[in-house]
Amino acid sequence: MKQYTGRTLEEVLNAIANEQGCNVEDITYNVIEEEKGGIFGIHKSVTIEAFTSKDVKEFIFDYLGAYFTELNQGVAIEIIVDSNKERENELLYRVILDAENNAIIIGKNGQTLRAISTVLKAAVNATFKKRIDLVVDVNHYKEDRYKKVKSIAKREAINVQRTHVDCELDPMPNDERKVIHQYLQDFHNITTVSVGEGAKRHLCIKYVPDEKAQD
Repeated sequence: MKQYTGRTLEEVLNAIANEQGCNVEDITYNVIEEEKGGIFGIHKSVTIEAFTSKDVKEFIFDYLGAYFTELNQGVAIEIIVDSNKERENELLYRVILDAENNAIIIGKNGQTLRAISTVLKAAVNATFKKRIDLVVDVNHYKEDRYKKVKSIAKREAINVQRTHVDCELDPMPNDERKVIHQYLQDFHNITTVSVGEGAKRHLCIKYVPDEKAQD
């Protein structure tokens, strides 16, 4: 994360905005040093650490570019920045990869793709000292996978509604469980919980009866 110094915070932020071609509101920053001088404290300076979405995108491009060069894999990288529906005033970075051999990048049951995502998230968060939400996909593999798990969840939830018998799904990664949690949250008489540890962690779809009126 870059450091910037100026006489006032406003001056520093305006300089960054002009440099990056963005609004001041788009800058994330932390004040790390503020000095006052002179008899009345008029002569002073402020130093901040700051970044914008442009900095995050450049880091992701450089990091993945070096990663895939080391693996001798030709990969096209596209980054789409969206508003984060789950975290107000935050951004979501959608990283779309398209490789010469997408099957290698995805791996068995998406394991290689999840590993790439985990490593990239850790690197981004450590560099910018902040939790930054991002999703890594390969030629829309995850998008198609999410549609599939939602279809499975819908079928099982309807069956739970009908039979009142809880259902346990197969183990799946956190992002897929999260998709199902969100998808089924408005289903009548249905709640979902994650159970198990590690690779065996899975989702349970439970029946929740209506509250009976008190006499």
